[in-house]
This record gives sequence, structure tokens and C-alpha cells, in this order.
Amino acid sequence: MSETATTTEPGKQQAPSVARASGSMAIATIVSRVTGLLSKVLLIAVIGGDILNTSYQAATTLPTMINELLLGGILTSVAIPLLVRAEKEDGDGGESYAQWLISTGAAVLGVGTLVAVACAPLLTDLFIADSPKANPALVTAFAYLVLPGIVFYGLTALLSAVLNARHVFGVPTWAPVLNNVVVIVVLAVYALLPGELTLNPVRMTDVHLLVLGLGTALGVAVQAIVLFPALRRTGFRFKWRFGWDSRLSEFGGLAFWVLLYVALGFVSMMILTNVATHSETALVAFNYQWLISQVPYGVLGVSLLTALMPKMSRAAANNDNDAIVRDLLFGNRMSSILLMPFSALMTVSGVAIGLAAFAWGEAGTETGTRIGLALALSAFGLVPYAITLLQLRVFYAMKDARTPTLIQALIVAVRIGLLYLFLAVAEPEQLAVGVSLAMSLSFVFGAVVGQVWLRVRLGRLRTGFTIWTICLTVVASSIALAVAKGAFWLVESAIGLGNPVLAAWVEVVLVTAIGLPLAFGLLAAFRVPEMKPAINKINRLVRRR
Repeated sequence: MSETATTTEPGKQQAPSVARASGSMAIATIVSRVTGLLSKVLLIAVIGGDILNTSYQAATTLPTMINELLLGGILTSVAIPLLVRAEKEDGDGGESYAQWLISTGAAVLGVGTLVAVACAPLLTDLFIADSPKANPALVTAFAYLVLPGIVFYGLTALLSAVLNARHVFGVPTWAPVLNNVVVIVVLAVYALLPGELTLNPVRMTDVHLLVLGLGTALGVAVQAIVLFPALRRTGFRFKWRFGWDSRLSEFGGLAFWVLLYVALGFVSMMILTNVATHSETALVAFNYQWLISQVPYGVLGVSLLTALMPKMSRAAANNDNDAIVRDLLFGNRMSSILLMPFSALMTVSGVAIGLAAFAWGEAGTETGTRIGLALALSAFGLVPYAITLLQLRVFYAMKDARTPTLIQALIVAVRIGLLYLFLAVAEPEQLAVGVSLAMSLSFVFGAVVGQVWLRVRLGRLRTGFTIWTICLTVVASSIALAVAKGAFWLVESAIGLGNPVLAAWVEVVLVTAIGLPLAFGLLAAFRVPEMKPAINKINRLVRRR
């Protein structure tokens, strides 16, 4: 996890090789996703998937959302760009600005945390106001324990930004792994405690409650604390610094729109949580299926977005709309090629994935099936989600924060409408699917709106070419996963798999091992242009043999 940067001038470090930094980040991202998934599997195995887990999920979303509201938008749109600029322009390599950033951010986070903790019952009312299946006392109790994590979530973002500006990437990327490890240890301790958490009445002195709530906050704290030594090793010395940097005025309008964007996301999640908690299990099922569906995007989609952003930003700075369109077209097509096979896998074997991952301990096969069904019926939203985020980044590359916020407002409006529609027509046991569908359908809508808006802004986008690629990936993925599913049925009928969890594991392994390679092979056979580099590399390896 160690990473060093050679000091040249005060506050300035020599950048490590891009390949080395990217490789470390990719490995850390994969490990973070795996350990995060393991912690969620243990959580549902230890405490089940009903009202206890629902209350825990509702409470633990609060620190992340409030941190985003307090700091996320400003950090993304103002603080980080100015941090890079200060490093280049200031005589101290941007150290005084970094000190100001951490000081001001910590003060804002501290005040925000105190207010949030004091208002914990009010926050509970906002999120589960009219949810008959929720337990407000339990959500509030968990909230009191986890809301201090706001400070540490914010410090993690602040310190990571300063480290990244100093060309240190490994430690910030590995820090979430430590958070996951702490949570895993906490869950092991919780499982060893005698007795059960008392829900009626809920007592703040209950050891089970304290271990789970404080342990969760401890994981976030460790994630932030490990960044301090790394920052010190770069030569940075912290001291409290307050005041106003005149450069901030240039970004005021941009910050307003990004903050509004974050606020809309907060409202969306507040209503989604409120709707989902009308069922004892819907929020848990939604969060877990979302966690699984984000694994391929987190490993593949984020890497693609990270690679394209500098290119699009340079093209926008040069007013080169043709280059922006080429990058957008490439990003849309690659999003489909990389993610559609995984979307098909989750659609075909979503129930098996839910059973294999989550039908353990207190959860049981019913919870695993519920999560898997929500995953299977909403996995189609993975590619539109990736395309929507790419489209919004195009606007940001053009220094336009207003349009992404307007698109976000439309997406949120559609999502809220769908959430209340499904709440009205769905039975409680179907609500997990309804909430998941509302999220995926809103991203389909967002992708269409974003494409139309960019067509107006940039001119011809060759949308037909993107649609054709999506169609090819759908056909290739469908054929491949149908063959893989057929192979599983043959194996199942030949040897018989009476245990549903064992059968689920066999299905997941077999369908993944056959379906994904076959899907990418069919895309190569269809002569999809973006597959050519991979084909050429394979051919070179074969010739060497």
C-alpha cells in the first residue's frame, strides 16, 4: 500500500509513471469491491434482511448523503481544480491553499456533523416519515452512532484530493479496503455476541447496537486516518488556515449548479428510502442489487471515464467539437461493449447470484431470491447508467455545470414519479423490484435526454452508430448467455442439484465462465471495431507460440 513521490520543490512531487499508478488503482479498486461485497454478504448473514437491516441501511446512507451536500459539490467543482492550479501558480507549491482547504472543510464538516446529530430524529422523519414497516426508533439510534462519520467521509475526500494533486494515488485508493476490513471484523464480533438486539424497546445502551453502529463509524474513521501519514510523507505540514482565496470567486456560479445537482440527488434518495421502507425488505434488496450491479461499472466503466475525461477536457479547451464527438462516440460504444455482457449475465442469472451471495445465515433463501429478482429485472439499466454519466462529464468538460443539473432534475422527476407509481400498484413483497426498476428506467430516460441535448449543443453525434453497437452487444450477449444457461440446465439435469444455494453457485460459475468469454468472442466475430486491438493482441500471442 506504500507509495512515494520524489520531492523536487516544496509542495511539488515528481509524478510516478501513469502505468504504475493506474495499475495500483485498478488492483485497489477490485480489492475494494470484493471486500465491500464480502462485508455486505456477512452483514446480511449476521443480521438478516428484514427490519433490522432495513433500519441499518436507512441510517448508514445519511452520513454519505449529508457529506455530499456539505462538501461533495464544492470539492468536485471548485476545490480540486483550484488545488491543481495553486500547485502550479503558488510559490509554496499550493501548500497554503491545501492547508486552507483542509481547515475550512474540517470546520464545515464539524459544524454540519453536530447539527446532523442533533437533528437525527428529524432526519429519520424525513426518510421514513410515512413508512408503516419502518422502525423509527431503531433508525434514529443507528443515526446517532453513524452520523459522526460525516467528518471522516469528508476528510477522506479532502486528503485524497491533496494527495492526488501531489501524485500519490495508491494510498487513497486502498483506504476504503481498510474500512471494509474493519466492518468485517465488527460483524464477526457482533456474530459472537450472546443474545439478540432488542427492538422493543430500542435501547442506546444495547451492546449489539453499539457494536454495529460504532463499528461502522470506526471503519470510516480508519479510512480517513490512514491518509494523514501518507500526506506527511510527501513533505506536507498542516497548520490551521482560514480566510478567502480570491480565485474562489471565479467558480461561484459553477459551484452553485453542482451543489444543486447534489441536492437533487439527496432528494431523490430521500424519497427512494421513504418508498422502499414501506416494505420491511425492499430497501435492503435494492441496496444489495445496486451494490452487485455497480461492480462491473466500478472496475470497467470508471476506468473508461477516467481515461476519456482528460481528452475531452483538452478538446473542449480547444473548442474542438469534432474531437469531443469522437470521444463521446467511443465512450458510448465501449460502455456498451464492456458492460452489456455483464448486464445480460445479471439478467439471466440474477436470482442465482442473489442466492449464491446472500442466502446465508439469518438471511435465508427468501432474502437471496428477493435480491436476485430485483437484480435480474433491473440490470438493463447498467449501460444507460454508464452512458448518462459519460454525457454529463462532456458538459462538465465544456465548463457547463448548469446543463447536467437540469438533466439531473428531469431524471429525478421521472424517478420520483415511477417510485410513487410502483408504491401505488405493487404489493409490499414486490416493492424491491419496483424501486430497482424506477432507478434503471430513470437512467434510460437520462441517456436519451442527454443524447438529444448534446445533439443540439454539438451537432451530429452519429447516434445511429451507437445504437447499432448497442444492438450488436445485445444480440451477442443474449446468444452467449442463452448458450451458457442451456449448458447449466444440462449439467443440472445430468447430476441433480437438490440444494438451491449449491445449484445457484454452480449456475453462477458455469454461466459466467461460458457466457462472458463467448459474448466477447461473438463481438469479435461480428467485427465490432473496438474489439480489433484485443483480437490483434491475441493473434500475436498465438503466432509467438
